[in-house]
Amino acid sequence: MRFGDRRLFEDVTCTFLAGRRYAITGPNGAGKSTLMKILTREIEPSKGSVTRPKKVGVLRQDQFAFDKFRVVDTVIMGNAPLWKALEERDALYAKPHELLTDKDGMRLGELEGIVGEEGGYTAEADAAVLLDGLGLESELHERRMGELQGGQKVRVLLAQALFGNPPALLLDEPTNHLDLDSVHWLQDYLCNYTGALVVISHDRHFLNSVCTHIADIDYQTIILYTGGYDDMVLAKTQIRARIEADNAVREKKIAQLNLFIARFSAGTRSSQVTSRKKEVERIQTAELARSNIQRPYMRFDMKRPSGRHPLECKGLAKSYDALKVFAKFTASVTRGEKIALVGRNGSGKTTLLKSLIRNATGYIEDADKKFTIDGGAVEWGHEAAVGYFAQDHTDSIAKGTTVIDWLQQFYPQATQEELRGLLGRMLFSGEDALKSTAALSGGEAARVIFCRLMLQKPNVLVLDEPTSHLDLESINALNIALQKYEGTVLLVTHDYDVIDEVATRIWHFDRGHIEDFKGPYEDYLVYAKIKAS
Repeated sequence: MRFGDRRLFEDVTCTFLAGRRYAITGPNGAGKSTLMKILTREIEPSKGSVTRPKKVGVLRQDQFAFDKFRVVDTVIMGNAPLWKALEERDALYAKPHELLTDKDGMRLGELEGIVGEEGGYTAEADAAVLLDGLGLESELHERRMGELQGGQKVRVLLAQALFGNPPALLLDEPTNHLDLDSVHWLQDYLCNYTGALVVISHDRHFLNSVCTHIADIDYQTIILYTGGYDDMVLAKTQIRARIEADNAVREKKIAQLNLFIARFSAGTRSSQVTSRKKEVERIQTAELARSNIQRPYMRFDMKRPSGRHPLECKGLAKSYDALKVFAKFTASVTRGEKIALVGRNGSGKTTLLKSLIRNATGYIEDADKKFTIDGGAVEWGHEAAVGYFAQDHTDSIAKGTTVIDWLQQFYPQATQEELRGLLGRMLFSGEDALKSTAALSGGEAARVIFCRLMLQKPNVLVLDEPTSHLDLESINALNIALQKYEGTVLLVTHDYDVIDEVATRIWHFDRGHIEDFKGPYEDYLVYAKIKAS
């Protein structure tokens, strides 16, 4: 597959087998979504062909295509033969009885057979089970899709792809817009799925939990590995290290042979020289193709540490009209704690972060200071300097300038070389530093915000969904940087590994109540399981 002169992959032959669960991996821009679109037949390959079963579950990306339909009907449309039969059957039943012909009657019998074979008599109940598992409340099932928010629509479209148990599933970023509870439900569902699954996800824990094989796009081809994502990384590293070690041995041998050739080529040992030349040709090193994996480097430093208690809130309350988000929340945060905010989407995590930073000292924009609360007090401690990564972070970057010029304002004394060095570590090399801020993708904008935070050097990081637009390499770099960071962290993310490996404390949101658990996420899950039993 090519885009212009750029080759993504070529002469690739892959077979995705039933009973196996494949992840398509590779950095942003490697061609993952392009390959998925070829499999879903949204685009045609430059050459070659794709063979697939008649019924395939596809996670559709157009959120507005079903706005006029009921939510439950949208899910049932995932089984196209069933939906077609239901529509035709209902149209016939809508005819006046006296206008029904014998032919209509025979056709109704055929349609009832199709409906029965495709599970049509339990279709709405089956659709409801999927929607409930994905965290969409039952009162929304009868609404029109156009009434739902974007994240809710994505859940419905995911349920649509799963509906009818198709023999193949093609899922591009199915965990986007899902909270952790819904991700866990989806993991369990897919692990019990018996067809062929092909999935793209930037959630490492999800890939390790679900996938039995990895289809990795690298070296302008697709390489299949057995196991989860971490297994693939290990195998890939070992293979490359082995080739590099073999090449080192070969290069040493070649150097010795070339030395012999140079010494005796003009002498009487011409037959030996010829033999050595042939041996050099025979043991040439294996060519190592250039990998397209790019790893950013993040390091969050502090200008100075905060006081022992950088944050205290007492009796904090916030509502939106009649909806009470949380009330009387009280907490004291100790320097160096890393707190993960977890809970269902819409439970108030972002609202709490906005309620806390509205009067924060440090690097908070004027627009964020206008957020209002209903009651309570938030007190930031001595020397607290807060850096903020907003969920809608692209709005934080002013348009009409370049990346390097926008960053300059946050550290005016920095030289162009220093800024270019920082940008280079975050994968903005060469002319990328002069890229227009209006042209940044979601992932690029996130990396620019991280550059800003690294320049500002706050001692409190407040991060709202920082992993949403990052690829796996960038998420891993962020994970490591947060573990090494000596300051305080308040974090909202749906990435299991980041929460599990970074958080030292959990704030769990559930129906207007925030539970404060002092311990890592693994301990919290054990506690929650015991509590629920």
